[in-house]
Amino acid sequence: MKSSIAKALFNSHSYTEYRKIVTDLLLEGKSTGNEQSESLTNYTKLNEARMNRLEKTMKVSDEVVSELENLKYNYIWLVISEGWCGDAAQILPIINKMALASHKKIDLRIVFRDENDALMNQYLTNGGRAIPKVIVICKETGIARADWGPRPKEAIELVINYKKEFGVIDEKIKTDLQLWYLTDKGLSTQNELMDIMRVLEIRE
Repeated sequence: MKSSIAKALFNSHSYTEYRKIVTDLLLEGKSTGNEQSESLTNYTKLNEARMNRLEKTMKVSDEVVSELENLKYNYIWLVISEGWCGDAAQILPIINKMALASHKKIDLRIVFRDENDALMNQYLTNGGRAIPKVIVICKETGIARADWGPRPKEAIELVINYKKEFGVIDEKIKTDLQLWYLTDKGLSTQNELMDIMRVLEIRE
């Protein structure tokens, strides 16, 4: 196991612990991460409300539940996140439900990006520290076998095309992205992660 992954796992949190840390910081008027600002705190508040709603409304499809229940091997999903991240707020609730549906075949652990520079630097996206990032680790060997993120392919294309046309990432595309997530209902995240899991399950 790479030292950066081992260190991150040692300092990782369960989904419930992660939610509590973010909530407790908000009560102090703070957000997670090294940078503190009113806008980041406001994003975190918005994400709290969003995650509370998604935890109640998001469902794992019956097909995916069946596959998760029948995984042959055990895995850790190590997720790099921050409380202010809009994509993380949309993705973490469905990832948590997938892990729960696996009957402990998947152990979900979450770490904060700014507390894990070495790990984040191993999983950059086009040179950037984009989150969330899911690292799929084989529990038996401790070896990271795959990674996914920071958002589903269709959502990535939505942002890329907007930036090509307008040259910026502004509030309009952020709103469009959240509407895309609302319509998608977590299905793309489920399907893309299961594509990875199906490949990992095929072993000699």
